[in-house]
Amino acid sequence: MTTPTQWQKSSYSGGGEGNDCVEVAHLHPRIAVRDSKAPHRATLTFAAPAFTAFLSTLGTTTGE
Repeated sequence: MTTPTQWQKSSYSGGGEGNDCVEVAHLHPRIAVRDSKAPHRATLTFAAPAFTAFLSTLGTTTGE
């Protein structure tokens, strides 16, 4: 598996150093996700459509 080189953090990552979140990267055709506090540890990958559906569901449940 290829390791992503560009990771993105959410603008909602918290105060201070902004380390209270996950980071995501496009790894076509999948999305990679890792813990921003431990980037050297395991990375999860999801099919892009499944990750998009997950985000849509979050937006629905949080009212955004």
